[in-house]
Amino acid sequence: MYETESEVTALQELLDRSHAGATDHLKAIIGDDRRLSAADLVTLLTGMKVLSVATVTAGGEPRISALDGHFLHGTWSFSTSGTAAKARQLAARPQASVAHIDGEEMALFSHGRALPLTPEHPRWDETLEHWTRHYGGSPLEWGPDIRFYDYQPHWMVGYAWKRDELMRERGLAP
Repeated sequence: MYETESEVTALQELLDRSHAGATDHLKAIIGDDRRLSAADLVTLLTGMKVLSVATVTAGGEPRISALDGHFLHGTWSFSTSGTAAKARQLAARPQASVAHIDGEEMALFSHGRALPLTPEHPRWDETLEHWTRHYGGSPLEWGPDIRFYDYQPHWMVGYAWKRDELMRERGLAP
């Protein structure tokens, strides 16, 4: 867990704002008993998680692909090769939707912008150290043009089918 108290607070405000502005349909599915809090998310989303990342082509067509994601500082970091279509799409149109779905147990859905995470970024060193520790080697060695992204969500909701049971099963007190 890398989040500061202010980052957890900001994440909770985003979650509350997003849920408050959600459609009646979404609120009927994700009621208060199924909502994940910021504190829940930062404990549940440790380590690598498979993300579904949706980008947009120049023609406005959606594209989705799976990426490794790491939830750090209350948001996702993810990477891809600079030769990937999604890298070109994100460079031209950084708007993206990102979801992590863990079976029927839990999910996190979001919309935002995926911006380049470069050595000049204030969290670059910490992010690269985390990824390197996780994979046992630097991701920068995966190819000649590895790109990292800092995801900046403007909408996010977390869901758990049976929140208290999920937290107990994963060894996290509800």
